[in-house]
Amino acid sequence: MKPVLVFDWNGTLLDDAHALLQTTNAILDRFGHAPIDMKTFRERCDVPLSLLYRNIGMSQDEIAAVDRDGSAVFHDTYEPLADRADLREGARRLLELAHREAALSVIVSNHIVAPLRSQLRRLEIHDYINEVIAFESRATQYKSMSKGERLRLYMQKNKLDPASTFMIGDMPIEIDIARNLGLVSISITGGFVSDSRLRAANPDYTINNHYELLPILQRHGFFQNA
Repeated sequence: MKPVLVFDWNGTLLDDAHALLQTTNAILDRFGHAPIDMKTFRERCDVPLSLLYRNIGMSQDEIAAVDRDGSAVFHDTYEPLADRADLREGARRLLELAHREAALSVIVSNHIVAPLRSQLRRLEIHDYINEVIAFESRATQYKSMSKGERLRLYMQKNKLDPASTFMIGDMPIEIDIARNLGLVSISITGGFVSDSRLRAANPDYTINNHYELLPILQRHGFFQNA
């Protein structure tokens, strides 16, 4: 049996924490608020992003203004910054290995399908990803089915074994999803939340980069000859 690798995208495969921080500070500046640093960002980041905005002191009216027009204020700032972001350390090698070993690599994200697929092509890893599960458009982002429910239905449809499915993410939400679905949870530091918040969520494993994922998979009996 081959493993199923379920990756979050932002902050997990894509190294875009600084892009999101810059976007957040641009939004804060737009409404006359002081910028925040990375430490504050990682302590207060949450999804949907309206929770982040609330956590850093924005009013409900300001949050509603950001959410207007499919969050155009956010996306028009973030996407050009994301276009300059690279993959996290070791991600390309791990995806290449999974592809060579005929393992299933799936992305489950709160981002939007079209720009996410565009990033996969830009980074030349689109051939390594078997499925992208994300929101259909700006209009439905955070408003339609949750990523956990989407993953549950995908696993059910494809008869995937939870015991050989690994969920890799940079936020507590991925740990919660893995726990609810009976998956192996792997947290990666250096993304959108602090190390202490990840530890408090009690993942099965914690890694600092994707090179450290291989020994975990081997411990579970996969990729023994890699």
